[in-house]
Amino acid sequence: MATRESKQIDRQRPGTMEIGGYRAIIQFDPDIEMFRCEFVGLNGGADFYARDVSGLRREGALSLRVFLEMCEEDGVEPGRFAPVMA
Repeated sequence: MATRESKQIDRQRPGTMEIGGYRAIIQFDPDIEMFRCEFVGLNGGADFYARDVSGLRREGALSLRVFLEMCEEDGVEPGRFAPVMA
């Protein structure tokens, strides 16, 4: 029986999730049996790994926070595109 979390991500096809107003692409890496996400629309790389959806949200928020802090310190705009607005 599939859990609610496992239904939110299709392990065979990339999906997306939104964290902090930014969209991230989700892929499953079978070699390490973890999900890998990468934010899109940023002026640099910000990726994160986790084994489940709650972990992705937690690690994604941390990755995004660090990326945004670095942009602020360097005086750089964080994104090529505006964040996603709900």
